[in-house]
Amino acid sequence: MTQFSLRRLLIDNAAWLGAGVLLTFLSSFGQTFFISVFAGEIRAAFGLSHGAWGGLYSLGTLVSAVVMIWAGGLTDVFRVRVLGPVVLLGLALAALAMAMNSWVVLLPAAIFLLRLFGQGMSTHLAMVAMARWFIATRGKALSIASIGYALGEALLPLIFVTAMVFLDWRLLWGVAAVITLLGIPVLTRLLREERTPQSLASAYSATGMHGRHWTRRDALSHPLFWFMTPAVLGPSAFITAFFFHQVHLAEVKGWTHIQLVALFPVYTGVSLLSMFSAGWALDKWGTARMMPYYQLPLALGFVVLGLSTSVMGATIGLILLALTVGANSTLPSAFWAEFYGTRHIGAIKAMATAVMVLGSAIGPGWTGVLIDWGVSLDTQFLWIGIFFLLVCALVHIGVTSAVRTL
Repeated sequence: MTQFSLRRLLIDNAAWLGAGVLLTFLSSFGQTFFISVFAGEIRAAFGLSHGAWGGLYSLGTLVSAVVMIWAGGLTDVFRVRVLGPVVLLGLALAALAMAMNSWVVLLPAAIFLLRLFGQGMSTHLAMVAMARWFIATRGKALSIASIGYALGEALLPLIFVTAMVFLDWRLLWGVAAVITLLGIPVLTRLLREERTPQSLASAYSATGMHGRHWTRRDALSHPLFWFMTPAVLGPSAFITAFFFHQVHLAEVKGWTHIQLVALFPVYTGVSLLSMFSAGWALDKWGTARMMPYYQLPLALGFVVLGLSTSVMGATIGLILLALTVGANSTLPSAFWAEFYGTRHIGAIKAMATAVMVLGSAIGPGWTGVLIDWGVSLDTQFLWIGIFFLLVCALVHIGVTSAVRTL
């Protein structure tokens, strides 16, 4: 895309793209990279081991994955202008629950709300809107909308870790709630003129395999969805686990937490470059050529992190992780639209998002239990690298068989 056409894309669609950026940025307060900043304080406040904290986190996240199957389909019915403020209000209330809760029994409920409205619905709403509203420039629109997530990942952990030196961690959750509430009128303003799901059926509709619009039931009965499932679940599970155990990882590697967190802007910068490169490439070549290979850097990154003991090694490992994470921000959302069509994309992607959220439930819980059993993160990271090599092989088989029907 030329500089002129990119500028024209931004000018003509500034409000819609801005809404996507806002939703993905505010989703940060329900993402693991933000919640895990407070892991040490939460475990101390409630007297939890690594395994117990991971188990409670997984429980709340697992329930949110189940609810996402239903809630995600609402994006096929309601406009983002209607659904978005409700989602952000729920996220603000979840942040307040974290700020005010002092009972361990209610901790999974607070996690459930954060994960459902943050990681789940805020991200899902933004990505479905971009995949539906844009066709020829879908990859670039998804990349631009994902900037909000990248900004949150780069800035918020560093800001809030620094702020915890001066402020109580519960007060900082109150700050997160206020920021989220301020986003509601901004979102409403950006989407004062919005395309509706109903109008898209004729004007902005694209078909998938066999030239048809697939329903969620049809997609679930097709082998491709299940070949793709490990590729959706894996990054969510193990990137989440990495950030969830960042405090513990720094301790066992002999780093300070701030040393590790200071690398996150590098990670985010690389993920942004990868995200825009993937967006440009998928608009040019489609997702089929890229899906089988884009998780290879993730495999190598976990191996490097498992073997390295230096901050420089951690930097290299994070760069490799970021190459896949950036592409993962755009490729899967475009993949579902390209192979299954856009008419029912909300319901189909809701199922994929539920799988993704399920992965984020499994990762922290399972790795936390293994830590309690004496299996080090270094050993776990090596096995995770092997897992992603197998994932790439499965995706290659599934996509190669399905691409003939496009």
